[in-house]
Formats: sequence, structure tokens, C-alpha cells
Amino acid sequence: MFPEATLSRFGPGILETAQPLDGPFVTGLAEAAREHGTAVIAGVFEPAADGRVWNTAVALREDGSLAAAYRKIHLFDSFGAKESKLVAPGDAPEVVELAGLRIGLITCYDVRFPELARALVDRGADTFAVIAAWGSGPLKEDHWTTLVRARAIENTTWTIAVGQAPNPAIPDGFGVGRSMLVDPMGVARHDLGTGPGVLIAEIDTAWTETARATLPSLEHRRLGVGRS
Repeated sequence: MFPEATLSRFGPGILETAQPLDGPFVTGLAEAAREHGTAVIAGVFEPAADGRVWNTAVALREDGSLAAAYRKIHLFDSFGAKESKLVAPGDAPEVVELAGLRIGLITCYDVRFPELARALVDRGADTFAVIAAWGSGPLKEDHWTTLVRARAIENTTWTIAVGQAPNPAIPDGFGVGRSMLVDPMGVARHDLGTGPGVLIAEIDTAWTETARATLPSLEHRRLGVGRS
């Protein structure tokens, strides 16, 4: 799994670097996935019809075929940023069967919206894949780690959160690092810290069943209460 904006760092240049999903970047990822027999999730930009781009998470199977392409729904028009100037919003949650898991795809600012994560669980997700180029600033790293753990806890769902690491040579404010693997009870099993790194970890799907038996909050929802 790779971060949001794996194809190109954020900035006006994404309008020129955006590629269709059958372009050279995703084709190269597919070739690598097929060569190594490894499923891949990565963030790219693809041209949109209105002159902007879509901020897209692509999911590739081990044979290199495209399993899903999720276009980011919630755009980061906050903290002084205006993602919507360059990026068109998607409108459909996406759950993909990949590497023996049912993965709900979440991109960066999306993680602040619990209703999206819950919609993914209702579509059968047993794991969340959160890719991000999280903006830096006061409290931002704390927000990232808190929100990732919150989505895992409230849905009793494994959460793989991969954040772009900061690049000191490019002071654009994108990336706090802190790639994490969080279990269904909210325990951060792994945390790569603020710098770049690579982690190999194992997800125990049986632990999801144990967590949900211990904390059956999904079963305890009263969906009709408080709605007119």
C-alpha cells in the first residue's frame, strides 16, 4: 500500500501529470504487481471531464488486473487549502475484494467523516485502507492518529493507514508520515513514525470476529432512533 498522491505530489502540476487508468503509471504498477504476485493500492490523479482531476485510489489484484478505482469523495477545502480548485469529487463508496480481505477505500480528508467508514462496513468491509498526504500544522498529526484509531474502534475494523512522509526539500506542507496498522480494538500494532519507511505486517481476520463478539457495537445500532 502506498500513500495518496503517489503519482505526483500535490500542487498545480497535477493537472499536467494526471494520467488515465490505462496510462503508463498504473500500467507500470500492474506489471510490478503481476511480477511479484502482490496486490497494490496507491493514490493517483486521473483527468476529469471538467478540466480538473480525480484524486483516485487504485486497487490492483496480484495478477495486475484493476480491482477498483475509488475517487475521493470529500475534498480538503479546510485549513486554508482548496483541493476542489484542482480536484473533482467522486460520489461512490468503494469496497474491493483484495488479498483475501474486503477492503473499504478511504482517502485522506475522508477519514474525518465517520459516515463514509460506516457505509463501507455496511457494504461488507472487514478492513479499511486509508491513504493520505496529510497536511502538516498545529495538531494535525494528532488529528491523523486519533481519527485513524477512531474509525477502527467504532467499526471494530482493521485499519491500514499509509501517510506520505514529509520531504524537507519540498516545504509544501503535505505529509506527516505516521503510517499505522490499527487493530479492531484501536491498538496501533505498528507505527512507522514521521519518516519514510517500509513495513510488512500480518492481519489476523479471526481477531475481528473476537473483537466484534466482545464489543458488538455494530449490532447495537438503533438506526431508526432520532430520524424524522
